[in-house]
Amino acid sequence: MGRPFVGRAGQLLDRMLGAIGLSRGAPDSAQAVYITNVLPWRPPQNRDPKPDEMSMLLPFLERHVALAKPEALVLMGNAACQCVLQARGITRLRGSWTQGFGLPVLPMFHPAYLLRNPQAKREAWADLLELAAHLETPR
Repeated sequence: MGRPFVGRAGQLLDRMLGAIGLSRGAPDSAQAVYITNVLPWRPPQNRDPKPDEMSMLLPFLERHVALAKPEALVLMGNAACQCVLQARGITRLRGSWTQGFGLPVLPMFHPAYLLRNPQAKREAWADLLELAAHLETPR
């Protein structure tokens, strides 16, 4: 479809964001979410991006984020964490704020992971509440 997070995982992500008052299509910037991918294409057989692919596109991703000027980054899953934080292990990384591209970063489970592992939704909800609290805090 040429857009990030479509299909069942995208629908779940939209519901997750909506639960904390955020939306991709919100006209008010306080509720708006901008979504992009680490790679501008889907790797063959939906495999994880290779390290050389991520390093090749890192400058483009950094510029993309700089142009979007977000208040915070939410990294969905290991591929995003590997690219931005040079770290893997989403179950260990999720739920704790860190820094990336000079911005606050919150790693979270990828929605596709949550579809395969519904028991992780409780942790994802805690992460969403943490994100909502961060966005409501005056900076």
